[in-house]
Amino acid sequence: MRKQTGFTLIEIAIVLVIIGLLLGGVLKGQELITSARVRNIVSQQDGVKAAYFGFLDRFRAVPGDYDQAFTNIANMTATCTGGNGNGNGRIEGPTAPASIEYILVWEHLSKAGFINGSYSCKLAEDTSTTPTNAFAVRLQLNWDAVFDPPSTPRHNLKTGGQIPSDLMAEIDRKVDDGNATGGVVRFSSYDGGAGPPVGAGTCYLTTVGTPWNATAPAANCGGTTLF
Repeated sequence: MRKQTGFTLIEIAIVLVIIGLLLGGVLKGQELITSARVRNIVSQQDGVKAAYFGFLDRFRAVPGDYDQAFTNIANMTATCTGGNGNGNGRIEGPTAPASIEYILVWEHLSKAGFINGSYSCKLAEDTSTTPTNAFAVRLQLNWDAVFDPPSTPRHNLKTGGQIPSDLMAEIDRKVDDGNATGGVVRFSSYDGGAGPPVGAGTCYLTTVGTPWNATAPAANCGGTTLF
């Protein structure tokens, strides 16, 4: 009679432990990637905000709006309005059709040495004119009210879209109040080249405090930091 062979309980237990370790490693890896993306976006927002105020302190003018930039900043191009803004104290466009200061701002900041990279203004946004977030979607820094709830326009820095709503929830909790329609970090429907995010009921809930949707995350969300 042939002797039957099979796995012992010890062998099965070892296999289950190995599977558990592999699953734990995968989940931990995903958690680390998520945390890295959150840190990247928060750091990027803080860096651009610091660059904005550094530029304002050095030149006594708003980047993108500075009307003496071509004269006082080295290597400026003249493609967009001669390299200068109109000097009215606001980074205007695209809601102000006659202005492309919202594109020019990145050339001012990069050529003056306040942000990494080299950006040159053109008549339309792309990755050569504008920085992108961790999901390869363009940022935007300008004067408008494209955030929830709509209110008086102000300078704000949009994260760009394609950020899952649970990541936006973590970003908001790290730097603000976790409320998608209050505080300094809010939902924004700015497109950024990936289709506009949809807000109420999708990226954030309409319950008390309007928290970001972290239980059933939406894939294409984005926010803005109000200055």
